[in-house]
Amino acid sequence: MKIRYYKRMDSWRWIGFLLAMISAFILSSGSISLQWIGWAVACASCVIWIYMGYKDRDVPRSLMEVMYLLLALRGIYEWF
Repeated sequence: MKIRYYKRMDSWRWIGFLLAMISAFILSSGSISLQWIGWAVACASCVIWIYMGYKDRDVPRSLMEVMYLLLALRGIYEWF
């Protein structure tokens, strides 16, 4: 049962990683008009990783991602 669960969840891990890479690319591009999109993509990535940390019962990783989520939300708020 556990092996099937992890295989099903692996695709979400890759999606979270891909979103994190996209957000880093957008945020490092230097385009001020696209920054809010980079922060929004970072929020989506953080939500996926928070869920993965919760499912894995990895509290330190979940708390770290909560911190990143709050900072990304702050980035969106400051941009608007």
